[in-house]
Amino acid sequence: MGKRSLSKYESEDFNVWPSFTDLMSNAFMIISLFLLLALFKSLFLKYTADATELNLNQAQSLVQRLRQEIADMQTQIGQKTNQVRELKGENAAVQGEFDSLQEKYALSQSEFNNLQNEFEQRDNQVSELEAEVQRLKLAPPVVVIQDSGEYKFASGSAKLPKALREYIETKLVDKIEKITSERDIYVVEIIGHTDGQVNVTKASNLDRKLEAVANGNEPVSILTPGSNADLGLMRALEVVKELKKIQKTGRLNGLEFRAYSAAQLFLPSGELASISRNPNASRRRIEIRFSPLGKAETIR
Repeated sequence: MGKRSLSKYESEDFNVWPSFTDLMSNAFMIISLFLLLALFKSLFLKYTADATELNLNQAQSLVQRLRQEIADMQTQIGQKTNQVRELKGENAAVQGEFDSLQEKYALSQSEFNNLQNEFEQRDNQVSELEAEVQRLKLAPPVVVIQDSGEYKFASGSAKLPKALREYIETKLVDKIEKITSERDIYVVEIIGHTDGQVNVTKASNLDRKLEAVANGNEPVSILTPGSNADLGLMRALEVVKELKKIQKTGRLNGLEFRAYSAAQLFLPSGELASISRNPNASRRRIEIRFSPLGKAETIR
């Protein structure tokens, strides 16, 4: 039997199959590619989702931590606010105490200034008193022999009473030596004071006889006072003569003695006496004063 030959259409159908196969292969490859892409996309999306979830969890943790920190900070702010309120209260109290102390300080400062002023015044007073004491220490005392008792002169007479002579020889010499040895004193002044009684004796002869008596050539008894001034000078001169007689024995060395009269002019206080012609024993006295011998200045 002879071989049947294929028809034209059968031959063309037979040739389509490879193309179909190629088409299917290409389609399979394309689908596989899409599936692979879908798989990759799914994996990428899953990775992205996991990363996003992780980031979200981290973000939530961060948010929670930040919220906790904010809560802690709010708590600290509340505590600090309370502390600030307490400090403000304490500051107000301290300010009150400071103001009170400042007022007290102002009062204390005023009191201190007053006390300081008072202290300065007292210090000035002390300085003045010290200066006065120093002056008194430097100023020699005035020895006063009252014309009374055993030391009383006879009325109108300059003769030394026995008791007064003994006092001069024993106690007065020691006193003069002590006073002059403590200071630079060279002159001892003897001043006779009387009261205001009027002298009614004979006329004075002092102008003619005074130098002879002062030099020791004549006794004081030859003198006749014509006034209280004469009588005071005669009594002072009699004391000077007695001291000079003692000086010849070796005592009272280096001293000069001078006799003066103040008559009835001065009271024992040093004030000028008022007019009084009555007897007054408190005004009758012999004063012994001490002074350094200064340089004389002559006025012409």
